Amino acid sequence: MLSRADENTYLGHYERKIKQSFDDIVPTLKRISAIQHEPDFEGHAQKIARDSLGFPMPEDVLKNAWVDQLDMRRLFAWCVFQVYVRFCDDFYSTAPTGAAEELAGFLQSCGFHSLDISPCADGRLAHVVRYVLRLSPRAVRRKSYAGALFDVEDSVQKWVQTELRRYREGKPNAADSATRYLKVVVYHFSSSDPEHQGCAAHGSNTEKAAQAGLEKLVSFREAIENGFCCGASIDLLLIGLDTDTDAIRIHVPNAAGEIVLERFIESAELYSKTFDMGRDQALKTIDTAIRVVEPDVADGMCRLVAKLIENNISQIDYVKENYGKTYPDIGHAERFVGAGIGFEDIQIRNLMYFSYLDTVEEGAADLDVGIKIFTGLNVKHGLPVPVVVRFDYHGHIPGGQQRAAQRCERVANALAQRYSSLYEKGLLHIMQVVRDCDSNESLQVLMCTAEQDEAGGH
Repeated sequence: MLSRADENTYLGHYERKIKQSFDDIVPTLKRISAIQHEPDFEGHAQKIARDSLGFPMPEDVLKNAWVDQLDMRRLFAWCVFQVYVRFCDDFYSTAPTGAAEELAGFLQSCGFHSLDISPCADGRLAHVVRYVLRLSPRAVRRKSYAGALFDVEDSVQKWVQTELRRYREGKPNAADSATRYLKVVVYHFSSSDPEHQGCAAHGSNTEKAAQAGLEKLVSFREAIENGFCCGASIDLLLIGLDTDTDAIRIHVPNAAGEIVLERFIESAELYSKTFDMGRDQALKTIDTAIRVVEPDVADGMCRLVAKLIENNISQIDYVKENYGKTYPDIGHAERFVGAGIGFEDIQIRNLMYFSYLDTVEEGAADLDVGIKIFTGLNVKHGLPVPVVVRFDYHGHIPGGQQRAAQRCERVANALAQRYSSLYEKGLLHIMQVVRDCDSNESLQVLMCTAEQDEAGGH
């Protein structure tokens, strides 16, 4: 069997640890709320917080509890932000780098010098790189969009940057190397409830989600060909993810890079076929299955698809071992919204709803979907929507930190205006953070509405 038990054990421990740290917040706040009129409330509350969450509550909120009710919305948002900062800092201080070098070498052996993945912004795909595909986050570009409808211009710009670096620095390999830029779209569907728990951006219609993803990929390739006359340097790959089981289907392209939606290979089927096989026989079975689906597949692409299927078999086993037939939360269960540029540390399913953007106007559609999701998850229960506004920057570029901080402030102000009805009631809290992505240093928190005296009207 191809499943890697040791890796599954490690990833399972990590996921449980992080999610539990968020899930401990509400029970802890309920305990604190229950004693707010008892003697030495502040001391008891801080002890509960430190014992259960590992950090203290804001003192100014606790000291006024005898006069008025505790601002539980503010405390909830404060706790979510504190937990996020803590696990984010741990991610960068402990994440191994060797896996990135190994993946980069493998990709080049398959004929690819860059792997650029655009999954749907749905939190159920947040773990697609580290868990579902078992790839190193440091060797893959991931940028999420609602419906996986990525910004073609943004991807063209990233391609230009990648190719320029190859010419000027020979990184990740020389410009005359016979490798290509691989753009991947990951759409999603639900095998348990396909009509309701699929991709909201496509009306839970799997065929529409796949077709839209393919159209974006083709548009990207055409943009490169029309602008630079070098379409041969672009390869495309379309992947579907069953968010209930984490099984994938890969639409295998032919040697010319053309993708036919009806030609795909499913990891769930190969999981069953190879379950009792030895490794060599299982890998041969996967290779054969790929070539049956697309006889004209390029050898390098075939190797990559086979590796992704092999990796995903471990993830199918992971879900079965930890959750049973399907995840218990087949719908949304995110803990917060992330808006801006960064978030490499978010590699866990249903932890954060993504909205990659430079301006709120640009990302309005993604943000509106996220707010709608959290209206059901949090607001209807009286809890606020926690939003982390983050912009990573390159520390070696003069003024990078200042510009990132300005972007944070601009987006935070626009969020408060766009969702003013929530913000003014304390039902939307925002934390602004920046990070130097050239180092392993901690996040820098610029401002947090949960640290201010009043929830709304800041």
